Amino acid sequence: MSRAPRMKRSAMVVSLVVLGVWMTAFATTAAPPATASAAADTSPGTAAIEKAAKDGKYLFIFFFEGQDAHTAAMKGVFQTAMAKMTERADSIAISVEDPAEKPILDKFSVRGAPMPLVLAIAPTGAPTRAFPKRFEEAQFQQAFVSPCTAKCMRAIMDRHLLLICVQNGKTQFNQEATQGVEAFKADAQYAKVTEVVMSNPTDKAEQSFLKALEVDPQTTTAVTVLVTPPGAPIASFEGAVTKEQIAAKVASAQSGCCPGGKCGPGGCGPK
Repeated sequence: MSRAPRMKRSAMVVSLVVLGVWMTAFATTAAPPATASAAADTSPGTAAIEKAAKDGKYLFIFFFEGQDAHTAAMKGVFQTAMAKMTERADSIAISVEDPAEKPILDKFSVRGAPMPLVLAIAPTGAPTRAFPKRFEEAQFQQAFVSPCTAKCMRAIMDRHLLLICVQNGKTQFNQEATQGVEAFKADAQYAKVTEVVMSNPTDKAEQSFLKALEVDPQTTTAVTVLVTPPGAPIASFEGAVTKEQIAAKVASAQSGCCPGGKCGPGGCGPK
């Protein structure tokens, strides 16, 4: 059984949970994923991102320009905070004037942002929060998000379609919902631009995430949420869902947000 979408938001739902204004803008305009040559770059920033991801940690990057008194003061705040977070996060300072860090600066669209800027990156490689200009030590705790949120933010960063499957061993119609999602994902038209994220509705760590999706954590029925770039939830299906139903919602979103254009990477859904 499937129902009409219940979503009331058209905003970037995942970002609304955890990001400020600057990161909302980033997520909408971020550069595409790094190319093979950029990924192979051996700059300190790239190496730090790779190491943190391998260790399952966040990486906090202190971007700065120049060495004025304000920058020095904020760097002190940053270093003090990071010293207390070593079990959960690594850190690095990067000058926006360092040519060796061009891949990082381009990837995260840092040039032109207010400086100094602290960018928090989850183990998935997705930025979760940005702290521009002036910040306090306690604010950095806001950067840590749930595993499902981090996965979704990575998909949004890559401008992929996102199917969030909210189900567990107690919800009904799991198989029927999963079959529809897998059929959609297997379609050549959507395979390369679709990510699937599983979410247990009773997971306490995911309650804020589910609230943002307007999914009842006490649901007894599998729920599938369709999110399109740049992060707009456009449909919520309760119970069974078919490939055709999902595709119809994608087509409707495509005609509504970019008539005659392509969706997917660089647009609002697959072409």
